Amino acid sequence: MTTDADGATPVNPARPAAEILRYAAFTDDPAGGNPAGVVLDARGLDDATMLAVAAEVGYSETAFVTRHDETSRRFGVRYFSPLAEVAFCGHATVALAVALAERTGPGEILLDTPAGEIPVATVSEDGAVLATLTSVATRSRPAESTELDAALKALGWEAGELDPALPPHVAFGGNDHLVLAAASRARLASLDYDFDGLAEVMRLHGWTTLQLVWRESPYRFHARDPFPVGGVVEDPATGAAAAAFGGYLRALGLVTGPTRIAIRQGEDMGRPSDLLIDVDPQSPRTRVTGQAVPIEGWGPSSGSARQGR
Repeated sequence: MTTDADGATPVNPARPAAEILRYAAFTDDPAGGNPAGVVLDARGLDDATMLAVAAEVGYSETAFVTRHDETSRRFGVRYFSPLAEVAFCGHATVALAVALAERTGPGEILLDTPAGEIPVATVSEDGAVLATLTSVATRSRPAESTELDAALKALGWEAGELDPALPPHVAFGGNDHLVLAAASRARLASLDYDFDGLAEVMRLHGWTTLQLVWRESPYRFHARDPFPVGGVVEDPATGAAAAAFGGYLRALGLVTGPTRIAIRQGEDMGRPSDLLIDVDPQSPRTRVTGQAVPIEGWGPSSGSARQGR
């Protein structure tokens, strides 16, 4: 193992070199938010190499730009966790969009992802770049009793600890996420689950994360997102799940006009993140907004990796 020119990024000499950027998404603090790897030019990398890079970076996801059209600002993007490719990742999309805006200027970009086309708008405000992605069409359905029972068992939660006003659903915003609403902030704060058991349930049903939420007010929620199928205990910020959650709120009829919802995530794991979603009952798509900032140097990820659990 050697390092790249600046001594910061590990490079395996047996594979093509790739410049790996590191950003914290949905925060203005490099010590907060959800870290993401960004490779702005992955045109020479095959699937195995991208997976190896993502595993080496160690963050929940790394975004790889596999196709460039700078004239139209259109890019092909793929996302890898340390264990597998995922169809879409919101926080890595925000990180990628900010990285592009810092190099080519703010404006509109279009990303072709395995989940579909994702438009992203970037703007500069007070020296910071804000990125707003528009998700693919969302959908949401009630969770089946067998799905719910298996998930609750792996979580160590009881059905009576759920908020009856926010029923369990499987929501989609590029990936499927089981949405469970805790009846209390204390229930959400106490998360100590069966890692392998929950991963097995999630693989069986094709869920990317669990979107565990608590409703502070009609316009503010707290969230936690276990991600064992990606080899990660918990995500500090999950843009794809936030997009799916917008579809969940729309399906339940909890938004009656264009509405902005704030989601606070990562607080219980020491990496607070702030996500904004805009939901319109007349549109199946969710707009997800957040910042991203470079992480100086590199090292272990957010602390959310399994680390032998």
